[in-house]
This record gives sequence, structure tokens and C-alpha cells, in this order.
Amino acid sequence: MPLMKSWVASANSAETPFPLNNLPYGVFSTEDSDPRCGVAIGDMILDCAAAEEAGLIELSDEPVFDVPFWNEVMELGAEAWDALRARLIQLLADGSPEQAATAPLLVPMADATLHLPLLVSEYTDFYAGKNHAFNVGSMFRGPENALPPNWLHIPIGYNGRASSIVVSGTDVRRPWGQLKGPNDEAPRFAPCARFDLELEMGAIVGRASDGPITVAEADANIFGYVLLNDWSARDIQAWEYQPLGPFQSKATATTISPWIVTKAALEPFRTNTPAREKDLLPHLRDCGPMLYDIDLSVTLAPKGKPATTLTRTNYSAMYYSAAQQLAHHTTSGCPMNVGDLLGSGTISGETKESRGSLLELSWGGKEPVTLDSGETRSFLDDGDTLTLHGAAKGDGYQIGFGDCTGTILPALTDPYAR
Repeated sequence: MPLMKSWVASANSAETPFPLNNLPYGVFSTEDSDPRCGVAIGDMILDCAAAEEAGLIELSDEPVFDVPFWNEVMELGAEAWDALRARLIQLLADGSPEQAATAPLLVPMADATLHLPLLVSEYTDFYAGKNHAFNVGSMFRGPENALPPNWLHIPIGYNGRASSIVVSGTDVRRPWGQLKGPNDEAPRFAPCARFDLELEMGAIVGRASDGPITVAEADANIFGYVLLNDWSARDIQAWEYQPLGPFQSKATATTISPWIVTKAALEPFRTNTPAREKDLLPHLRDCGPMLYDIDLSVTLAPKGKPATTLTRTNYSAMYYSAAQQLAHHTTSGCPMNVGDLLGSGTISGETKESRGSLLELSWGGKEPVTLDSGETRSFLDDGDTLTLHGAAKGDGYQIGFGDCTGTILPALTDPYAR
């Protein structure tokens, strides 16, 4: 699909992440307005609440843009999702007869503060990238036992904390926790010394389900995607994870990008999951291309210094798609809610330069990464700013997500001081 032309001039650049082909959904505020739903177009934001009030957007008999989140639009269902996208294209396309009525409803993105784009109902994080799972397993169990016996049969995941999901730009405080080194007689309570990032994608459930659903149904139930950084306290995790897996080591924060890129915008970039060594059971088998060709990268900027690109990879490296993850989530009869967020698991490629975490890039701290500033990192330092970038590349345009950024603040001197 070629670039779709808009009367918003900045949307026609090959460099913008937000052409007319994209139209991602977010929540913004300005000095003159409270948080409200908006659509990114070039370097502008279309105020959806104002457009609804002006009669330019009408999805329901009742207002849906009178709240600062996209959950009410999701609840209207797939027909409304399609109708909204078609209407937005009508309003913003080059030659639109409604340009004069729509133009006053645009807000410069530079003047806006971005907020969480949805009310996150519940959060599940998966461990569904084979290269990442193999690398981590090799560090601790050797390559011959890297993948657990179940890994090639089901997408492994755990239930995380929806309460600690934050939007890009939110600072992240280094956590305290129980630590125990291999030679320590007992654990101690101290700040995390091995704080890490994980490069992931997040899928947003837009349609509720109550009972098992197929992979095809799961794909239809996904509203859109965000970039996701699953901050991880590796030393806390090493002590706590047996036998039930991550808990406090993953509860500090999970950062998502501010714009929900719809499944419709990503349709031209669908691609297949990798070849499988073992056949999946019928209820988890692919029913078509379920992944997306999305280039991903991470930069690290020490405080006051330029950023270094740590890694470059692609979402197509995943072993299980979001649809397979969602379908598996429902097999027990587990209800899924509008606004549920599914983390993909760390996205690592086959080469060292494409690994999606510092744990892998530094191989557990044994091979520190040298930054452009000359500093080295095995894990994150206070003051480091991590930024995830992602875009699907089309013919003269790109479908971007906006940056997914967080800066590490020092641990509290005394977390129990009152």
C-alpha cells in the first residue's frame, strides 16, 4: 500500500511515524484542556472529543469520547472500529470537503502532554521469544537444557500488575528487594543492582471473551499494539523466581508507548511465525500470518550524554503471536476483559546485536556493553534513559508507535521512612 495523502502537510513526510496510513489512538492534554482522546496525524493531534461534539464523528447514540481513555470505543466492537478509521480517513484525507471544519480541532503535538491511552484491566507478560528464552536458559542451564520441555508447545506467561503500567516519559525508581548471591548464607534487603530492560510489544484486548476462543477469534479480538518495556530486577528475580516465577522483580513498572497502533494500520505488514520443530496442538496452530514485520530498536542515554543504540531487531522474530498467546490464555475458561494487556516477551534476534535485554547483551554481566560515550554497562545505572523505537516500513511511509521512554531514578535511601 502506498502513502495515503493528507491535507495535514506534516503527515505526508516519509519521516513521520504518523501518516494517514497510521492514525494511532492516544490520550493527551494541554494547558487549556483536561486529558482527552486524540488521533495522531503528522505532528498534530485531532481532538476526538471536540470532533464528536461538533458532529464530525458519531459512533453511538451516546458520547464515547467524553472520557480520557479508549476503552469505550473498544467496547463498541469491530464494526465501530472500522467505521471510526474510515471516518477519520474521510476527515483527514487530501481533498476532504470537511477540511475547514476539522482543521480547528487539530492540536500541535509539541503543545500536548501524553497520558496512558487506556484503562489497563489486567496484565499478562509472556516468555514467547525463542532466541531470548534460549539465551537466558543457556546462561543458567547450558544450551542443551536451555528450553524447558513445555516451551515449544505453549506460550509461557505469568500474571503481572496492571497497577504498575505507566506511559512513556514516566520516571522509574530503582526498586528494593530481597537479594541473595550464590555465596551468601542468607538474603539481604537492598536496592536492585542488576536492573534491566526488556524490549517487547504489547497487544491490547478490545473484545471481552468468557471461555476458550480460537486463534482466529483471538486475532479478531485484538484492538491494537504498543511498544512495551518490561523493566526487570534480575537479582531480585534470581532469588524469588523458584518455583513460581517472577513476582516483585517485575512489579516495579512496565512502560508502554503513548499511541495504540490499530491492527488495521498494521494489516499490510503481516508475516508468518517461524518454522516450528514440533507441531502445536490444533487449538494453537497458526491460521494465517499472525505476526508483523516491525523494526525495533533500543537506545540508552546516560545522564547528560548522547544515546547509544543497544540493539536492533524485529517483531517477526517471535515464536508465538499475540493471537496464540491470547487463545492460550483462554483455554482454562479464563475470561478476558476489554483493556487487558498482553506483553509479548522479550524480542531477541539470532545475533548478539539483536538481543532485547542487557542480560543477554552483556551475557549475565560477563561481557559489558561499551557505549558511544566510552562508558560500559552490564545493567542499568541511575540516570540512564532507555528508549524503545518501533516502526513498520511501507512504500514511502512508516507506521510508528511513538517513543517508549523511561529514566532510572536512584533507589530511595530508606523505602520505609515515613
